[in-house]
Amino acid sequence: MATGVDQAVGMGLVLFSLSLFSYYSVWVIVLPFMDSDHILHKYFLPREYSVILPGIAAVVLLLLIGTFTAAVVWMNHKPKKAD
Repeated sequence: MATGVDQAVGMGLVLFSLSLFSYYSVWVIVLPFMDSDHILHKYFLPREYSVILPGIAAVVLLLLIGTFTAAVVWMNHKPKKAD
């Protein structure tokens, strides 16, 4: 059973993910249909970053997964016995 701290951390991660998803959805889906002088545009980065930032995040995630996999394989490597 999860402790109170675990539940609080989990809820924090869920709220962070929900807010990030909402921000990105408004940025990518709603803003292109608004006038460029609308006040909402000042709270968002230029549209080019809506493609660049997730791309960078994906590359970093793949690098971390690859590094973790390589470390696990390297740590579990057992040398062969010489006969």
